[in-house]
Amino acid sequence: MSTGINFWDISIWSFLITLTILLTAMMVANFLRRIIKPLRKSLIPSSVLGGFLVLLADFIFKEITGNSMFNSAILEALTYHGLGLGFAAVALKTTDRNMVNGNKKDILNYGLTTVSVYVLQGFIGIIALLLIGFFVSGTFPAAGLLLPMGYGQGPGQAYNWGHTYEILWGFENGTSFGLTLAATGFISASVGGIFYLERLKKKGLVKTAYESELISSEEEEENKPAKGEIPLSESMDKLTVQIALVLIAYALAYIFMWSINKFIETGTLGNFGSNTLQPLLWGFNFLISTVFAVLLKTFLRFLKKKRIMRREYTSNFMQNRISGFAFDIMVVASIAAIKLSAFKVHSFIIPIIILSIVGGVGTYIYCHITAKKLFKGYEYESFLVLYGTLTGTASTGIILLREIDPQFKTPAATNLVYQQLYAILFGFPVLLLLGFAPQSTANLWITLILLTVLLIGYTLLLFRSVIFKKKKKST
Repeated sequence: MSTGINFWDISIWSFLITLTILLTAMMVANFLRRIIKPLRKSLIPSSVLGGFLVLLADFIFKEITGNSMFNSAILEALTYHGLGLGFAAVALKTTDRNMVNGNKKDILNYGLTTVSVYVLQGFIGIIALLLIGFFVSGTFPAAGLLLPMGYGQGPGQAYNWGHTYEILWGFENGTSFGLTLAATGFISASVGGIFYLERLKKKGLVKTAYESELISSEEEEENKPAKGEIPLSESMDKLTVQIALVLIAYALAYIFMWSINKFIETGTLGNFGSNTLQPLLWGFNFLISTVFAVLLKTFLRFLKKKRIMRREYTSNFMQNRISGFAFDIMVVASIAAIKLSAFKVHSFIIPIIILSIVGGVGTYIYCHITAKKLFKGYEYESFLVLYGTLTGTASTGIILLREIDPQFKTPAATNLVYQQLYAILFGFPVLLLLGFAPQSTANLWITLILLTVLLIGYTLLLFRSVIFKKKKKST
Protein backbone atom coordinates (compact mmCIF):
# COMPACT_ATOMS: atom_id res chain seq x y z
CA MET A 1 0.00 0.00 0.00
CA SER A 2 1.33 3.44 -0.91
CA THR A 3 2.38 5.70 1.95
CA GLY A 4 2.82 8.78 -0.24
CA ILE A 5 0.62 11.87 -0.34
CA ASN A 6 -2.72 11.44 -2.05
CA PHE A 7 -3.93 14.03 -4.54
CA TRP A 8 -7.03 14.61 -2.44
CA ASP A 9 -5.01 15.50 0.69
CA ILE A 10 -5.50 19.11 1.81
CA SER A 11 -1.72 19.66 1.89
CA ILE A 12 -1.67 19.27 -1.91
CA TRP A 13 -4.30 21.96 -2.38
CA SER A 14 -3.87 24.40 0.53
CA PHE A 15 -1.29 26.61 -1.19
CA LEU A 16 -3.36 26.92 -4.38
CA ILE A 17 -6.56 27.53 -2.42
CA THR A 18 -4.86 30.29 -0.40
CA LEU A 19 -3.48 31.88 -3.56
CA THR A 20 -6.90 31.69 -5.21
CA ILE A 21 -8.63 33.37 -2.26
CA LEU A 22 -6.07 36.19 -2.21
CA LEU A 23 -6.26 36.80 -5.95
CA THR A 24 -10.05 36.62 -5.93
CA ALA A 25 -10.14 39.17 -3.11
CA MET A 26 -7.97 41.52 -5.17
CA MET A 27 -10.27 41.11 -8.18
CA VAL A 28 -13.33 41.83 -6.02
CA ALA A 29 -11.56 44.85 -4.54
CA ASN A 30 -10.66 46.11 -8.01
CA PHE A 31 -14.30 45.64 -9.12
CA LEU A 32 -15.54 47.52 -6.05
CA ARG A 33 -13.11 50.36 -6.75
CA ARG A 34 -14.52 50.75 -10.23
CA ILE A 35 -18.21 50.68 -9.36
CA ILE A 36 -18.17 52.52 -6.01
CA LYS A 37 -17.21 56.14 -6.57
CA PRO A 38 -16.09 56.93 -2.97
CA LEU A 39 -13.75 53.91 -3.07
CA ARG A 40 -12.36 54.99 -6.42
CA LYS A 41 -11.81 58.51 -5.13
CA SER A 42 -10.14 57.18 -1.99
CA LEU A 43 -7.32 55.79 -4.17
CA ILE A 44 -6.96 52.71 -1.97
CA PRO A 45 -4.83 50.21 -3.93
CA SER A 46 -6.74 47.04 -4.87
CA SER A 47 -4.21 44.83 -3.07
CA VAL A 48 -4.63 46.79 0.19
CA LEU A 49 -8.42 46.78 -0.05
CA GLY A 50 -8.36 43.09 -0.99
CA GLY A 51 -6.21 42.34 2.04
CA PHE A 52 -8.69 43.97 4.41
CA LEU A 53 -11.59 42.15 2.68
CA VAL A 54 -9.82 38.84 3.34
CA LEU A 55 -9.09 39.89 6.93
CA LEU A 56 -12.79 40.62 7.47
CA ALA A 57 -13.87 37.38 5.79
CA ASP A 58 -11.43 35.36 7.89
CA PHE A 59 -12.70 37.04 11.08
CA ILE A 60 -16.30 36.07 10.23
CA PHE A 61 -15.21 32.55 9.29
CA LYS A 62 -13.43 32.15 12.66
CA GLU A 63 -16.50 33.36 14.55
CA ILE A 64 -18.68 30.79 12.79
CA THR A 65 -16.37 27.77 12.64
CA GLY A 66 -13.72 28.48 15.25
CA ASN A 67 -10.97 27.95 12.65
CA SER A 68 -9.07 30.22 10.28
CA MET A 69 -9.54 30.04 6.52
CA PHE A 70 -5.77 29.95 6.10
CA ASN A 71 -2.63 28.21 7.14
CA SER A 72 -0.76 31.17 8.65
CA ALA A 73 2.58 29.67 7.55
CA ILE A 74 1.52 29.97 3.89
CA LEU A 75 0.51 33.63 4.32
CA GLU A 76 3.79 34.42 6.07
CA ALA A 77 5.76 32.61 3.34
CA LEU A 78 3.96 34.57 0.59
CA THR A 79 4.64 37.81 2.45
CA TYR A 80 8.30 36.95 2.95
CA HIS A 81 9.06 35.64 -0.55
CA GLY A 82 6.88 38.16 -2.41
CA LEU A 83 9.20 41.00 -1.46
CA GLY A 84 12.38 39.10 -2.36
CA LEU A 85 11.05 37.92 -5.72
CA GLY A 86 9.62 41.34 -6.55
CA PHE A 87 12.92 43.09 -5.89
CA ALA A 88 14.81 40.49 -7.90
CA ALA A 89 12.48 41.16 -10.86
CA VAL A 90 12.92 44.93 -10.60
CA ALA A 91 16.71 44.53 -10.39
CA LEU A 92 16.75 42.29 -13.50
CA LYS A 93 15.24 45.04 -15.63
CA THR A 94 17.62 46.47 -18.19
CA THR A 95 18.35 49.99 -17.05
CA ASP A 96 19.99 52.86 -18.80
CA ARG A 97 23.42 52.75 -17.17
CA ASN A 98 23.90 56.43 -17.86
CA MET A 99 20.67 57.15 -15.98
CA VAL A 100 21.75 55.07 -12.96
CA ASN A 101 25.23 56.57 -12.95
CA GLY A 102 23.79 60.05 -13.33
CA ASN A 103 21.35 59.36 -10.52
CA LYS A 104 23.91 58.18 -7.96
CA LYS A 105 23.39 61.26 -5.82
CA ASP A 106 19.64 60.66 -5.56
CA ILE A 107 20.17 56.95 -4.86
CA LEU A 108 22.50 57.88 -2.00
CA ASN A 109 19.93 60.39 -0.72
CA TYR A 110 17.22 57.70 -0.83
CA GLY A 111 19.43 55.48 1.33
CA LEU A 112 20.14 58.32 3.76
CA THR A 113 16.43 59.18 3.94
CA THR A 114 15.59 55.56 4.75
CA VAL A 115 18.13 55.35 7.56
CA SER A 116 17.29 58.82 8.91
CA VAL A 117 13.64 57.81 9.22
CA TYR A 118 14.64 54.57 10.97
CA VAL A 119 16.58 56.64 13.49
CA LEU A 120 13.71 59.14 13.84
CA GLN A 121 11.18 56.36 14.41
CA GLY A 122 13.43 54.69 17.00
CA PHE A 123 14.02 58.01 18.77
CA ILE A 124 10.36 59.04 18.99
CA GLY A 125 9.39 55.45 19.82
CA ILE A 126 11.62 55.37 22.93
CA ILE A 127 10.64 58.92 23.97
CA ALA A 128 6.93 58.10 23.60
CA LEU A 129 7.19 54.95 25.73
CA LEU A 130 9.26 56.74 28.39
CA LEU A 131 6.54 59.40 28.67
CA ILE A 132 3.76 56.81 28.64
CA GLY A 133 5.59 55.01 31.47
CA PHE A 134 4.67 57.85 33.82
CA PHE A 135 0.97 57.03 33.38
CA VAL A 136 0.85 53.35 32.36
CA SER A 137 2.62 50.67 34.37
CA GLY A 138 4.47 47.78 32.78
CA THR A 139 5.82 49.62 29.75
CA PHE A 140 9.07 48.42 28.17
CA PRO A 141 10.73 51.60 26.78
CA ALA A 142 13.24 49.71 24.61
CA ALA A 143 10.23 48.41 22.65
CA GLY A 144 10.17 51.85 21.03
CA LEU A 145 12.82 50.39 18.72
CA LEU A 146 10.18 48.01 17.41
CA LEU A 147 8.58 51.02 15.70
CA PRO A 148 11.21 51.22 12.92
CA MET A 149 11.10 47.42 12.67
CA GLY A 150 7.31 47.33 12.31
CA TYR A 151 7.05 50.46 10.14
CA GLY A 152 10.36 50.59 8.30
CA GLN A 153 11.06 46.86 7.97
CA GLY A 154 7.61 45.30 8.02
CA PRO A 155 6.08 42.17 9.60
CA GLY A 156 9.17 39.95 9.24
CA GLN A 157 11.56 42.07 11.27
CA ALA A 158 8.79 43.16 13.67
CA TYR A 159 8.18 39.49 14.43
CA ASN A 160 11.90 38.68 14.72
CA TRP A 161 12.76 41.46 17.14
CA GLY A 162 9.48 41.33 19.07
CA HIS A 163 10.11 37.63 19.64
CA THR A 164 13.74 38.30 20.61
CA TYR A 165 12.69 40.96 23.14
CA GLU A 166 10.12 38.56 24.56
CA ILE A 167 12.46 35.55 24.87
CA LEU A 168 15.75 37.21 25.79
CA TRP A 169 14.74 40.31 27.75
CA GLY A 170 11.38 39.43 29.23
CA PHE A 171 9.11 41.77 27.25
CA GLU A 172 5.86 39.87 27.78
CA ASN A 173 3.81 39.49 24.58
CA GLY A 174 6.58 41.27 22.67
CA THR A 175 5.92 39.19 19.56
CA SER A 176 2.31 40.35 19.39
CA PHE A 177 3.37 43.93 20.12
CA GLY A 178 5.78 43.95 17.16
CA LEU A 179 3.29 42.34 14.78
CA THR A 180 0.56 44.79 15.77
CA LEU A 181 2.85 47.73 15.08
CA ALA A 182 3.51 46.25 11.64
CA ALA A 183 -0.25 45.98 11.13
CA THR A 184 -0.88 49.61 12.09
CA GLY A 185 1.99 50.54 9.78
CA PHE A 186 -0.07 49.36 6.80
CA ILE A 187 -2.94 51.50 8.03
CA SER A 188 -0.62 54.51 8.38
CA ALA A 189 0.72 53.89 4.88
CA SER A 190 -2.78 53.73 3.45
CA VAL A 191 -4.17 56.73 5.34
CA GLY A 192 -1.12 58.96 4.79
CA GLY A 193 -0.69 57.87 1.18
CA ILE A 194 -4.35 58.41 0.34
CA PHE A 195 -4.34 61.82 2.05
CA TYR A 196 -1.31 62.87 0.00
CA LEU A 197 -2.73 61.52 -3.26
CA GLU A 198 -6.04 63.30 -2.64
CA ARG A 199 -4.21 66.59 -2.12
CA LEU A 200 -2.33 66.14 -5.40
CA LYS A 201 -5.50 65.15 -7.21
CA LYS A 202 -7.46 68.17 -5.97
CA LYS A 203 -4.66 70.48 -7.11
CA GLY A 204 -4.62 68.77 -10.52
CA LEU A 205 -0.92 67.94 -10.15
CA VAL A 206 -1.13 64.24 -11.03
CA LYS A 207 -3.35 61.67 -12.72
CA THR A 208 -4.13 58.50 -10.83
CA ALA A 209 -3.57 55.04 -12.26
CA TYR A 210 -7.33 54.64 -12.75
CA GLU A 211 -7.59 57.82 -14.80
CA SER A 212 -4.48 56.95 -16.77
CA GLU A 213 -5.95 53.56 -17.70
CA LEU A 214 -8.85 55.31 -19.42
CA ILE A 215 -6.80 57.62 -21.62
CA SER A 216 -3.40 55.98 -22.04
CA SER A 217 -2.07 53.39 -24.44
CA GLU A 218 1.45 53.53 -23.03
CA GLU A 219 1.35 49.91 -21.92
CA GLU A 220 0.68 48.81 -25.48
CA GLU A 221 3.83 50.60 -26.52
CA GLU A 222 5.81 49.03 -23.72
CA ASN A 223 4.56 45.59 -24.70
CA LYS A 224 6.48 45.83 -27.95
CA PRO A 225 9.68 43.81 -27.59
CA ALA A 226 12.90 45.79 -27.54
CA LYS A 227 15.40 45.33 -30.31
CA GLY A 228 17.36 42.08 -29.93
CA GLU A 229 14.99 40.49 -27.39
CA ILE A 230 14.10 36.82 -27.65
CA PRO A 231 10.72 36.16 -29.37
CA LEU A 232 7.50 35.78 -27.36
CA SER A 233 7.19 32.10 -28.10
CA GLU A 234 9.97 29.72 -29.08
CA SER A 235 10.89 26.28 -27.77
CA MET A 236 10.77 28.02 -24.38
CA ASP A 237 8.15 30.68 -23.76
CA LYS A 238 9.46 34.18 -23.12
CA LEU A 239 7.56 34.50 -19.83
CA THR A 240 9.04 31.18 -18.67
CA VAL A 241 12.53 32.59 -19.31
CA GLN A 242 11.76 35.72 -17.25
CA ILE A 243 10.38 33.71 -14.32
CA ALA A 244 13.37 31.35 -14.50
CA LEU A 245 15.81 34.28 -14.27
CA VAL A 246 14.01 35.66 -11.20
CA LEU A 247 14.01 32.26 -9.49
CA ILE A 248 17.69 31.65 -10.33
CA ALA A 249 18.65 34.97 -8.74
CA TYR A 250 16.51 34.18 -5.68
CA ALA A 251 17.93 30.66 -5.38
CA LEU A 252 21.48 32.05 -5.48
CA ALA A 253 20.50 34.45 -2.68
CA TYR A 254 19.17 31.50 -0.66
CA ILE A 255 22.38 29.51 -1.15
CA PHE A 256 24.38 32.51 0.07
CA MET A 257 22.15 33.02 3.14
CA TRP A 258 22.15 29.28 3.89
CA SER A 259 25.96 29.20 3.77
CA ILE A 260 26.27 32.14 6.20
CA ASN A 261 23.63 30.56 8.42
CA LYS A 262 25.63 27.33 8.61
CA PHE A 263 28.61 29.33 9.88
CA ILE A 264 26.41 31.11 12.45
CA GLU A 265 25.11 27.75 13.70
CA THR A 266 28.65 26.65 14.55
CA GLY A 267 28.44 29.09 17.49
CA THR A 268 31.65 30.90 16.52
CA LEU A 269 29.90 34.28 16.77
CA GLY A 270 28.09 33.42 20.00
CA ASN A 271 24.91 35.30 20.92
CA PHE A 272 25.66 38.02 18.37
CA GLY A 273 25.36 35.47 15.60
CA SER A 274 22.13 33.84 16.79
CA ASN A 275 20.36 36.90 18.26
CA THR A 276 21.46 39.67 15.91
CA LEU A 277 23.11 38.48 12.70
CA GLN A 278 20.81 35.55 11.92
CA PRO A 279 17.50 37.49 12.00
CA LEU A 280 19.12 40.33 10.07
CA LEU A 281 20.47 37.95 7.42
CA TRP A 282 17.12 36.29 6.71
CA GLY A 283 15.17 39.52 7.22
CA PHE A 284 17.13 41.18 4.43
CA ASN A 285 16.36 38.48 1.85
CA PHE A 286 15.09 41.19 -0.51
CA LEU A 287 18.40 43.05 -0.34
CA ILE A 288 20.43 39.90 -0.99
CA SER A 289 18.14 38.84 -3.85
CA THR A 290 18.64 42.31 -5.38
CA VAL A 291 22.41 41.88 -5.22
CA PHE A 292 22.32 38.47 -6.92
CA ALA A 293 19.84 39.69 -9.54
CA VAL A 294 22.24 42.51 -10.41
CA LEU A 295 25.13 40.00 -10.54
CA LEU A 296 23.09 37.71 -12.81
CA LYS A 297 22.21 40.63 -15.07
CA THR A 298 25.89 41.61 -15.19
CA PHE A 299 26.81 38.03 -16.11
CA LEU A 300 24.25 38.00 -18.95
CA ARG A 301 25.60 41.34 -20.18
CA PHE A 302 29.12 39.83 -20.14
CA LEU A 303 27.97 36.84 -22.21
CA LYS A 304 26.38 39.16 -24.73
CA LYS A 305 29.48 41.33 -24.89
CA LYS A 306 31.61 38.24 -25.63
CA ARG A 307 29.02 37.21 -28.27
CA ILE A 308 28.42 33.92 -26.47
CA MET A 309 24.83 35.07 -26.14
CA ARG A 310 23.51 37.15 -29.04
CA ARG A 311 20.04 38.16 -27.86
CA GLU A 312 18.60 40.08 -24.92
CA TYR A 313 17.01 37.58 -22.55
CA THR A 314 15.53 40.01 -20.02
CA SER A 315 12.32 41.85 -20.88
CA ASN A 316 11.53 45.04 -18.98
CA PHE A 317 7.82 44.72 -19.70
CA MET A 318 7.58 41.18 -18.35
CA GLN A 319 9.83 41.85 -15.37
CA ASN A 320 7.52 44.76 -14.51
CA ARG A 321 4.57 42.37 -14.64
CA ILE A 322 6.36 39.77 -12.48
CA SER A 323 7.37 42.36 -9.89
CA GLY A 324 3.87 43.82 -9.89
CA PHE A 325 2.35 40.38 -9.29
CA ALA A 326 4.83 39.61 -6.49
CA PHE A 327 4.23 42.95 -4.75
CA ASP A 328 0.43 42.60 -5.04
CA ILE A 329 0.54 39.11 -3.55
CA MET A 330 2.81 40.25 -0.75
CA VAL A 331 0.57 43.13 0.26
CA VAL A 332 -2.69 41.16 0.26
CA ALA A 333 -1.06 38.21 2.07
CA SER A 334 0.61 40.39 4.71
CA ILE A 335 -2.65 42.18 5.54
CA ALA A 336 -4.52 38.86 5.63
CA ALA A 337 -1.89 37.58 8.11
CA ILE A 338 -2.38 40.49 10.53
CA LYS A 339 -3.06 39.40 14.09
CA LEU A 340 -4.17 42.18 16.39
CA SER A 341 -3.68 39.96 19.43
CA ALA A 342 -1.71 42.62 21.29
CA PHE A 343 -4.91 44.61 21.73
CA LYS A 344 -6.09 41.81 24.03
CA VAL A 345 -3.42 43.04 26.47
CA HIS A 346 -5.05 46.20 27.83
CA SER A 347 -1.76 47.82 28.85
CA PHE A 348 -0.68 47.69 25.18
CA ILE A 349 -3.60 49.65 23.76
CA ILE A 350 -2.45 53.19 24.61
CA PRO A 351 1.26 52.59 23.74
CA ILE A 352 0.39 51.03 20.37
CA ILE A 353 -2.07 53.79 19.45
CA ILE A 354 0.37 56.57 20.41
CA LEU A 355 3.36 54.88 18.73
CA SER A 356 1.32 54.38 15.56
CA ILE A 357 0.23 58.02 15.42
CA VAL A 358 3.61 59.61 16.20
CA GLY A 359 5.34 57.13 13.89
CA GLY A 360 3.01 57.89 10.99
CA VAL A 361 3.01 61.67 11.46
CA GLY A 362 6.77 61.90 12.04
CA THR A 363 7.52 59.78 8.96
CA TYR A 364 5.07 61.80 6.83
CA ILE A 365 6.64 65.15 7.77
CA TYR A 366 10.24 63.99 7.32
CA CYS A 367 9.56 62.33 3.94
CA HIS A 368 7.54 65.34 2.74
CA ILE A 369 10.35 67.80 3.54
CA THR A 370 13.00 65.51 2.05
CA ALA A 371 11.11 64.85 -1.19
CA LYS A 372 10.29 68.53 -1.69
CA LYS A 373 13.85 69.74 -1.09
CA LEU A 374 15.96 67.00 -2.66
CA PHE A 375 14.04 65.26 -5.45
CA LYS A 376 12.97 68.05 -7.76
CA GLY A 377 11.09 66.87 -10.82
CA TYR A 378 9.72 63.72 -9.21
CA GLU A 379 9.07 64.84 -5.64
CA TYR A 380 5.52 63.38 -5.54
CA GLU A 381 6.69 59.96 -6.67
CA SER A 382 9.60 60.09 -4.22
CA PHE A 383 7.34 60.94 -1.30
CA LEU A 384 4.91 58.12 -2.05
CA VAL A 385 7.53 55.42 -2.50
CA LEU A 386 9.53 56.52 0.57
CA TYR A 387 6.56 57.09 2.87
CA GLY A 388 4.87 53.85 1.81
CA THR A 389 8.09 51.90 2.32
CA LEU A 390 8.87 53.48 5.68
CA THR A 391 5.43 52.87 7.17
CA GLY A 392 4.46 49.59 5.51
CA THR A 393 6.96 47.68 3.40
CA ALA A 394 8.80 48.32 0.16
CA SER A 395 5.87 46.75 -1.68
CA THR A 396 3.48 49.25 -0.08
CA GLY A 397 5.68 52.06 -1.36
CA ILE A 398 5.63 50.51 -4.83
CA ILE A 399 1.84 50.16 -4.68
CA LEU A 400 1.41 53.85 -3.81
CA LEU A 401 3.93 54.84 -6.48
CA ARG A 402 2.04 52.88 -9.10
CA GLU A 403 -1.01 55.09 -8.53
CA ILE A 404 0.74 57.98 -10.32
CA ASP A 405 3.67 56.22 -12.03
CA PRO A 406 2.32 52.81 -13.10
CA GLN A 407 5.12 52.17 -15.62
CA PHE A 408 7.91 53.32 -13.24
CA LYS A 409 9.04 56.01 -15.69
CA THR A 410 10.50 58.24 -12.97
CA PRO A 411 13.70 57.14 -11.15
CA ALA A 412 11.72 56.55 -7.91
CA ALA A 413 11.40 52.74 -8.21
CA THR A 414 14.99 52.35 -9.44
CA ASN A 415 16.25 54.52 -6.58
CA LEU A 416 14.35 52.37 -4.10
CA VAL A 417 16.05 49.22 -5.39
CA TYR A 418 19.61 50.54 -5.53
CA GLN A 419 19.46 52.56 -2.30
CA GLN A 420 19.38 49.36 -0.23
CA LEU A 421 23.16 49.02 -0.22
CA TYR A 422 23.53 52.54 1.20
CA ALA A 423 20.72 51.89 3.67
CA ILE A 424 22.38 48.79 5.09
CA LEU A 425 25.75 50.57 5.26
CA PHE A 426 24.46 53.62 7.14
CA GLY A 427 21.83 51.62 9.04
CA PHE A 428 24.19 49.05 10.55
CA PRO A 429 24.83 51.09 13.75
CA VAL A 430 21.06 51.36 14.28
CA LEU A 431 20.64 47.61 13.92
CA LEU A 432 23.33 47.00 16.54
CA LEU A 433 21.42 49.21 18.99
CA LEU A 434 18.42 46.86 18.78
CA GLY A 435 20.27 44.25 20.80
CA PHE A 436 22.03 46.79 23.03
CA ALA A 437 19.15 48.97 24.31
CA PRO A 438 17.01 46.38 26.18
CA GLN A 439 19.85 45.02 28.31
CA SER A 440 19.71 47.75 30.99
CA THR A 441 18.37 51.22 31.80
CA ALA A 442 21.84 52.69 31.27
CA ASN A 443 22.01 51.09 27.83
CA LEU A 444 18.60 52.55 27.00
CA TRP A 445 19.75 56.11 27.76
CA ILE A 446 23.02 55.58 25.87
CA THR A 447 20.94 54.35 22.92
CA LEU A 448 18.75 57.47 23.10
CA ILE A 449 21.84 59.73 23.05
CA LEU A 450 23.36 57.80 20.12
CA LEU A 451 20.08 58.00 18.19
CA THR A 452 20.03 61.78 18.71
CA VAL A 453 23.60 62.10 17.41
CA LEU A 454 22.86 59.84 14.43
CA LEU A 455 19.66 61.72 13.57
CA ILE A 456 21.47 65.07 13.53
CA GLY A 457 24.45 63.65 11.63
CA TYR A 458 22.42 61.83 8.96
CA THR A 459 20.08 64.80 8.48
CA LEU A 460 23.00 67.18 7.96
CA LEU A 461 24.57 64.72 5.50
CA LEU A 462 21.25 64.31 3.69
CA PHE A 463 20.70 68.04 3.28
CA ARG A 464 24.37 68.81 2.56
CA SER A 465 23.64 70.29 -0.88
CA VAL A 466 20.92 72.59 0.47
CA ILE A 467 23.14 73.76 3.33
CA PHE A 468 26.11 74.44 1.04
CA LYS A 469 23.91 76.41 -1.39
CA LYS A 470 22.72 78.65 1.43
CA LYS A 471 26.29 79.21 2.58
CA LYS A 472 27.39 80.16 -0.94
CA LYS A 473 24.48 82.62 -1.29
CA SER A 474 25.27 84.21 2.07
CA THR A 475 28.92 84.72 1.09
